[in-house]
Formats: sequence, structure tokens, C-alpha cells
Amino acid sequence: MAASSRAQVLDLYRAMLRESKHFSAYNYRTYAIRRIRDAFRENKNVQDPVEIQTLVNKAKRDLGMIRRQKFLYQKRSMTWSVVMMENEVKTLMKEDFQNCFRKWQE
Repeated sequence: MAASSRAQVLDLYRAMLRESKHFSAYNYRTYAIRRIRDAFRENKNVQDPVEIQTLVNKAKRDLGMIRRQKFLYQKRSMTWSVVMMENEVKTLMKEDFQNCFRKWQE
């Protein structure tokens, strides 16, 4: 494997592990980390440049999927927080509206 390919593969491996560690759910996190390690170990002896590039492209797609899943999971958690703070938000909006109305009357 060429040095640049090796560096690219190692960067992808580290990035995938790093992103997977951000899953707050233990089961998702451990499953993702285990699958990443197993997949890279399984393909560590591949020598064919075309196959290496195919595997690198698949890893890039998988990294994008991990990032999207992490984002959606965090978004879902934020949604619950926002729903719980609905009354506070309504109060702030009402106060802002009243302040704007007073300024308009002046």
C-alpha cells in the first residue's frame, strides 16, 4: 500500500472511531466501534489498489452515515429539551412582542 493510501486509510479509521464515540447510547457506540475495528482488521492485508480505493470510498460513505446519525440523534435529544422548555420560550416571545409594540407606540 502506498504511503498516501496508508495515511488516508488511517485518517478514515481514526475519524470513524472518533465520530462513533460521540453516540451517547452505549449500545450504538459499542456496536459502531466494534464494527469499524472488525472491518478494518478484516481488510488490513488487501494489496490491490483498485480494491483499496473501493474500500476507502465505502469507508467515506460510512463515515458520512455515522456523522448524519450522530447529528440526527443529537437533534432528537435537543427536540425533547425544546419541548420541555416550551412555556419559557412562549413567555420570552410574548415579552419581546410587548417590547416591540411599546417601541412602535413611542
